[in-house]
Amino acid sequence: MKVQDSVIAITGGGQGLGRAMAEYLAAKGARLALIDLVPEKLNEAVGACEAAGSQARAYVCNVAKEEEVEATFAAIASDFGQLNGVINNAGILRDGLMIKVKEGEIVKRMSLAEWQAVIDVNLTGVFLCGREAATQMIRLGNQGVIINIASISRAGNMGQSNYSSAKAGVSALVPVWAKELARYGIRVMGIAPGFIETEMVASMKPEALEKTTSRIPLGRMGKPEEIASAAAFIFENDYLSGRMIEVDGALRL
Repeated sequence: MKVQDSVIAITGGGQGLGRAMAEYLAAKGARLALIDLVPEKLNEAVGACEAAGSQARAYVCNVAKEEEVEATFAAIASDFGQLNGVINNAGILRDGLMIKVKEGEIVKRMSLAEWQAVIDVNLTGVFLCGREAATQMIRLGNQGVIINIASISRAGNMGQSNYSSAKAGVSALVPVWAKELARYGIRVMGIAPGFIETEMVASMKPEALEKTTSRIPLGRMGKPEEIASAAAFIFENDYLSGRMIEVDGALRL
């Protein structure tokens, strides 16, 4: 698929990896539909894409709400007249041990609310956006690409019962959708980033950040543009489908 003039939707497109991917693809001529919950961040990202010489629109949407996702993707299809790709990138963290014990006493357990919030956004949100993107692509007769952003935490990372479970689910959807949607000319791929220099990673405790970096064989965190270039590679290679690409500096959890 040629990125030039393609319409690509990006969830979580107002900041972090989403914005980095938007700017990278805008510079390659893609037209962007940026989806996020924070209007101010969205407007800044739209401005950055336009400065790169591309068309971009902002859509405020909670990806965990079915009716909002349906309305948003219908609006994207109406506004642009086509939809050629979606990057399911929106995600949140609510890290913590399932059971935390101090001096022999249970002091905290992961709450159902902490579990559910992450599952709702990171897994259900991917399902809803992937479904609606595919719906519009098929309805419009557009061949297209769905990219799910997972994480190497999908293998299971201590303190991330909710996040690891969601990202494992996101990864499992890739081959399922690739098989189901191939007949419509829709390819599906996933990217599992390692630790990347984003606001989310920057929120980690300094000692945890330092310890994590020391374990990465390449000796550094990844850069957002390195994930963006992986996404562009997927869009441009028409024989890639049903697989995960790990971009993690050789770190394995």
